[in-house]
Amino acid sequence: MIRLLFTSGRGPAECRIAVRKAVAALTAEAASLGLETDCLEGPNTDEHGPASAIVVIHGDAAAAFARPWIGAIQWVAQSPLRPHHKRKNWFIGVFELPALPDAPKALAIHDVRFEAFRAGGPGGQHQNKTESAVRATHIASGLSVVAREERSQHRNKALALERIAALLKLQGELEAITARNDAHAVHDRLERGRPVKRFKGDAFRAS
Repeated sequence: MIRLLFTSGRGPAECRIAVRKAVAALTAEAASLGLETDCLEGPNTDEHGPASAIVVIHGDAAAAFARPWIGAIQWVAQSPLRPHHKRKNWFIGVFELPALPDAPKALAIHDVRFEAFRAGGPGGQHQNKTESAVRATHIASGLSVVAREERSQHRNKALALERIAALLKLQGELEAITARNDAHAVHDRLERGRPVKRFKGDAFRAS
């Protein structure tokens, strides 16, 4: 499991848009490779996007997949908010968070709503024969995850509970990061460096 922090740092609203677009691009790429992800947007999110977000990538290939994303991300586009603005380069930072120091507190099953569905994708033929995949939603917070790796619905429920508990723990961590301004400091260092990925236009296509 790898945890990536996406941050707009001190950037304007366009950088928050870039954070949301970059998270969507990463999760879509991960899904195409059969990697499960959980996403959590940070505090102070508005209609443009979050100032920061955390993506958790699961699976043995998570580290290799995440590595090319760590660093500065550049989005080259005319501002969708200020059409006459001369600036067309928007930067965000992505860096790896250390592993959780201890296991998150276990959740009670009655705190979570489960929905079973038929799994698809690269999980093997056995996944598609029964409704073994599980979508779990934490009732109080609205946080939702999907677990489909196991062939047993029971095991996927247990996995989903673990993931929601981890996301709840991450909420506090993300708020603490924002409060300490760590994300801003990292962004300042990354923006001056060479971007590891570059995207263009409103469609956020890699270039």
